[in-house]
Amino acid sequence: MCENMVVKVEAFDVKARKKVVIENPEIVTLKNGRLAARGKSPLTGITVYKILSKKEAEELQKKKK
Repeated sequence: MCENMVVKVEAFDVKARKKVVIENPEIVTLKNGRLAARGKSPLTGITVYKILSKKEAEELQKKKK
């Protein structure tokens, strides 16, 4: 396995009005129990979220390890 795997998650940047690849994505649990990827937008620097399905969250966790 490659140790330098880069996980690419796209989210919508409201300020830039376009999809961006999240920098340093991390998986978080929202108040309602849903899983989401949270990170910074490379264009504007704001925090962006992408709500994930269980399948997507499991795949991301596997890639991160």
